[in-house]
Amino acid sequence: MIETGKEELVIPEELPLIPLRDMIIFPNLVVPLFVGRERSINALEAAMKEEHIVALVTQKIADVQEPEIEDLYQLGTAATIMQELKIPDGTAKALVEGLSRIQIVEFTQTEPYFRVRIKVLDEEEEKDIEVEALMRNLVSQFERAASLGKPIPQEVLLATANIDEPSRLADFIAFHLNLKIDEKQRIIEAVNARERLERVSTFLSRELEILEIGSKIQSRVKEQLTKTQKEYFLREQLKAIHQELGIADEQAAEIDELRAKIKAAKMPKPVNEKALKELDRLAKMPQAAAESSVIRTYLDWLIGLPWQKKSKQKLDLKEASKILDEDHYGLEHVKKRVLEYLAVHKLTEKMRGPILCFVGPPGTGKTSIGKSIARSLGRKFVRISLGGVHDEAEIRGHRRTYVGAMPGRIVQAIQQAGTKNPVFMLDEIDKVGADFRGDPTAALLEVLDPEQNFAFSDHYLEVPFDLSDVVFITTANMLETVPPALRDRMEVIPYSGYTEEDKVHIATEYLIPKQVETHGLTDKNILIEESALRKIIREYTREAGVRDIERKIASICRQVARKVVEGEKKRLKIAQKNLHDYLGPSQFRYGLAEEADEVGVATGLAWTEAGGDVLSVEATTLSGKGKLILTGHLGEVMRESAQAAVSYVRSRAEVLKIDKHFYSEFDTHIHVPGGAIPKDGPSAGITMATALASTLTKRPVKRELAMTGEITLRGRVLPIGGVKEKVLAAHRAGVKEIILPEENEKDLELVSKEVREELKFHFVDHMDQVLELALRPETPAKRIRQPGKQAK
Repeated sequence: MIETGKEELVIPEELPLIPLRDMIIFPNLVVPLFVGRERSINALEAAMKEEHIVALVTQKIADVQEPEIEDLYQLGTAATIMQELKIPDGTAKALVEGLSRIQIVEFTQTEPYFRVRIKVLDEEEEKDIEVEALMRNLVSQFERAASLGKPIPQEVLLATANIDEPSRLADFIAFHLNLKIDEKQRIIEAVNARERLERVSTFLSRELEILEIGSKIQSRVKEQLTKTQKEYFLREQLKAIHQELGIADEQAAEIDELRAKIKAAKMPKPVNEKALKELDRLAKMPQAAAESSVIRTYLDWLIGLPWQKKSKQKLDLKEASKILDEDHYGLEHVKKRVLEYLAVHKLTEKMRGPILCFVGPPGTGKTSIGKSIARSLGRKFVRISLGGVHDEAEIRGHRRTYVGAMPGRIVQAIQQAGTKNPVFMLDEIDKVGADFRGDPTAALLEVLDPEQNFAFSDHYLEVPFDLSDVVFITTANMLETVPPALRDRMEVIPYSGYTEEDKVHIATEYLIPKQVETHGLTDKNILIEESALRKIIREYTREAGVRDIERKIASICRQVARKVVEGEKKRLKIAQKNLHDYLGPSQFRYGLAEEADEVGVATGLAWTEAGGDVLSVEATTLSGKGKLILTGHLGEVMRESAQAAVSYVRSRAEVLKIDKHFYSEFDTHIHVPGGAIPKDGPSAGITMATALASTLTKRPVKRELAMTGEITLRGRVLPIGGVKEKVLAAHRAGVKEIILPEENEKDLELVSKEVREELKFHFVDHMDQVLELALRPETPAKRIRQPGKQAK
């Protein structure tokens, strides 16, 4: 700020007032002022129309947006407005010069701006010896503050030395100090120049103390740096002396230890050369250097990897088969593939590890069989979950230029295993994502390609590592989200749901003993009868796997454990009749999908990530103009199937003995219950056509029959996928007959014999055959129930 020499101005007794926030204007100083509040802008405009003089008073609390009279200090400064600049956003900028200290006598106006009657406070400029001494001391303190590092411009120091008036000197120095608003207000409220000089001197003394303490701290830091440099030179001299005397120092001993570990690691030649090169860099580097810890960590990773260590394999097929049978019931196709791998490996010295991909619903044993495979092969087992991984560096690692860089999870897992030929499970490979950090599935292409993974390159290691001896196993719930290039590198082995007999056997042999032991019980405390177990499977769970069954068994065991702790001595039997006491009411209805034959309702079969499921398709007609209404959260493919089904029924109107013009007089509504669940795919085509034909012909659909198949406009029935899962779902639901496309007959080989024997299959190639099998004659049979009426 600059000081100004001004002519004597007469200050009016009444002035417009502008409240200030976070600033105080001292007399004799020119300051820019930003005006934004409506009252303040009005006051500024009023002052410009009058004498260009305004009262400037500071708010007590700066956060108050619209201050009232009690929010303002009573003492402030009268200032002349030298310049005014209006800004397009409605605010204004003014250049003001403090004239004199003023005191508010009264407020004469509050709207549209403050207006006050004032009293000008006369400046008493008695300049005796004491005041002169105070002025010289204040100037000296100010110069001392500048010498201690306070950022004060040289021209300000020169201006300070040339000020003769006591009050003006106090105001000028106070303006350039970092004081709080209430401290500056105390200065402006001083009665006379002497008191003002004393108050500024007090605040400046405190500032000098802070600056002197800061100077001492800075001096100590500088001395410490000098000491560190001195120690470095002395240490280098000591190293030279030790070398002359033949005495090894601490760093040299560490280098020798690392060199011995590198030799013992038996790294491939290129890797060994890389490790020795980094070790030489470390030896020439000061211990305190930042990069030395980075190099040490890098060498530790190279040394810790199993470059040549392998697990000794078991190649006894009978033993391996026994282990697989002990750990898992069923899964014959998986066990067969593992035993085939062992047989080929036994005949050949070198064989690249297979890349197996287990695909199936949750809870069917995909992850747990990895441990069994490792045990049967006599290898270590490592597993990483890829669910939610979005960063390519999770697979390949970060480059060493980044702070805190580490190898990728592949290399980390290999080091954890301690051998170069573990069984390596990549879990949930279908749930890998991609974003701006890269695509992890692209990095997995190299890992899972037997032709490339013998020289897998991690960004952190920067040297190739041989993964060709690793048996990679991946798991997924569905293949649709796995990129085709990655899918092509894996041998897909599908998992399907367990049958009821499978679940009973697994629960009896594995789950119940496991949960009884986990909950601290014995066979003397609990007995779960087979009838209760079957009821749990049928009425309390509906899944392809066995996880929910295990949770129900665990719930029973917890309740039994509580009773045992409370003093129960008898063996508690869990039977079908008392299962309700432990698990509450049944959650699912076991039996036929529908309670009675109904018109307009057909039972279809669907494939889901959790296995297969049974769903009902409902159709009805309403008076209208031929509109097709589809509800139930249906996907685009399923909507097109519904349109094809309607077109087929229209084309067969004469054969089905229905009105040819039904589509112009009625709206057709097809609904698939379970509206919260998205549904898609073409396999419900024949089910929708059957439900619609039933509605129009008034012929009920057999309740014990379920169907699946894609329909064409000509009525042909095309093959579909997921046959095994759908058949098992029908079996779980108590369906007796199933209609399948003729071309899917070969897929029944995958279904167990006991399930096939309990179901009756009809294979069709045309929709006419479906209607002949599914629709009952148009007779008022007792068991026929119209939708919405209670069955008797």
